[in-house]
Amino acid sequence: MTFDPGQLGQSKADLAETLRDMRKRASRTQVWLARRCNISQTKLSNIETGRITPGLVDVELLLRALDAPPEVVAEVAALARLAHTEWQGKRASWRRGLEKRQAELGGLESEATELRYFLPSMVTGLLATPDYIRASLGHSPVDISKTVARKLERQSILHDGTKKFTFLLTEQAVRWAVAPPSAMAVQIDHLVSISHLPHTRIGVLPLGTLVERGPLNTFTIYDHRLATVETFTGRIVFQDSRDIAEHLEVFNLYERRALFGEKARERLKEWAAGCRP
Repeated sequence: MTFDPGQLGQSKADLAETLRDMRKRASRTQVWLARRCNISQTKLSNIETGRITPGLVDVELLLRALDAPPEVVAEVAALARLAHTEWQGKRASWRRGLEKRQAELGGLESEATELRYFLPSMVTGLLATPDYIRASLGHSPVDISKTVARKLERQSILHDGTKKFTFLLTEQAVRWAVAPPSAMAVQIDHLVSISHLPHTRIGVLPLGTLVERGPLNTFTIYDHRLATVETFTGRIVFQDSRDIAEHLEVFNLYERRALFGEKARERLKEWAAGCRP
């Protein structure tokens, strides 16, 4: 199945309709299918009407009970993964106001207990200084002052002792000149300061670090339940366990290669010094 962001909003309804039609074509009742799959009829009814989205395990059980051929299994499984994926376009965020997007991110952060951020190209808002945030928003047709304020408000969560944060930044992310050299030096110094917080780990991956997988995307993992991936035109939200597991695997690979603690701080201080005359 070809990925099309436009499909994502419709995929849940399509999945529900497909499963319902397959059961009817097989001349099976909801009661029979629910018993075969060891689920309640209420749950199956909710799946077929689109009120709940089944996980891949449930989908595979239903397809197996209906004796679906392999090509149908592959197609419906792909549809199920799309149903657990959401596309959030950047233009839609601009129309709504980026400050509202900051409130949504704050909600995700407040619900999670362990948060992992992979940053291959830029510093994320939770780690950014006001000058860095303003510079990074220069291309956005939004109320910059409101968005800066919301981003800075979100940073208070770094002091929540019930949460654990791990940020992995490539050298390019740290040194990419979003702002003038003096502002970049302050930004890098800020990373050093944050690295001393008790529940926050900042790791850096200097150029030349041997890593067998390329840093394709910025992504964030919230516990083991949700992952978001950034693109130029928007954000993809994954809720399928297989997609989350794969992002965790990549994150763990990068984490094993990164510098932490004093080694990371020494490297950050070198990069900050390079921004000063």
